[in-house]
Amino acid sequence: METAGKALRQVLTAYGISQNKLAVTMGISRSIVFKWFHGHRDPTAETVREIAKALQSLDRAAADEFVRLYLGEFLENSDDRT
Repeated sequence: METAGKALRQVLTAYGISQNKLAVTMGISRSIVFKWFHGHRDPTAETVREIAKALQSLDRAAADEFVRLYLGEFLENSDDRT
């Protein structure tokens, strides 16, 4: 499982979404997104949910990729238990 910041950095870069665009969509300061993006802080679990919702409104594939990167290992392991 990757940190949320690392997953966010990969997704924003891959999908051409600016930190500012995400911040505006979430209604937060760009400096907060900057801190996640550069690994200075990690968002809370509730905030990860809000990031996924904001990404979904910007680009559904980006949201799916964020969730996959962040929870991928967990999701893959839970598939083995069913």
